[in-house]
Amino acid sequence: MDWSSVIADPVLAELPFKVELNEWGKIEMSPATNSHSLLQTAILFLLRQHLPTGKAFVECSIQTTKNVKVADVVWCSREFFMAHGVTTPYARAPEIVIEVASPSNRLSELRDKMFLYFAQGADEVWICAETGEMTFHGGHGELPYSGRCPAFPKSVEI
Repeated sequence: MDWSSVIADPVLAELPFKVELNEWGKIEMSPATNSHSLLQTAILFLLRQHLPTGKAFVECSIQTTKNVKVADVVWCSREFFMAHGVTTPYARAPEIVIEVASPSNRLSELRDKMFLYFAQGADEVWICAETGEMTFHGGHGELPYSGRCPAFPKSVEI
């Protein structure tokens, strides 16, 4: 299965799950929780507040070496958006890619995704724990704060 088939499938469109494709083209689904959605929204608003010159949005599809992954929140510069627009999925990762942990995804899964996003050109990957605690990562490891958005808080409240 490819990403255009997933998008076009009316049955998949009605599912209350985040849908991704694994490296073998099989669908993977993660059930949504309200706390997960609230954390996504809080991060989105903070990004728009601290980085108003770019675009921040949720549920961004990114083509990786292990098929299409859907980042919970991303931020991209005007330059990125001018170059890539609303292409679905993006062949290159936006500058900041954020994953929000949930009961259905383990930290090891999020770390695997982190490396996939870096391989696709992300500058930073942030992980938000279920508690709202943020960790910031660059290509060479964990960062004390975001280099792209130094004022972003280390904890997000819902």
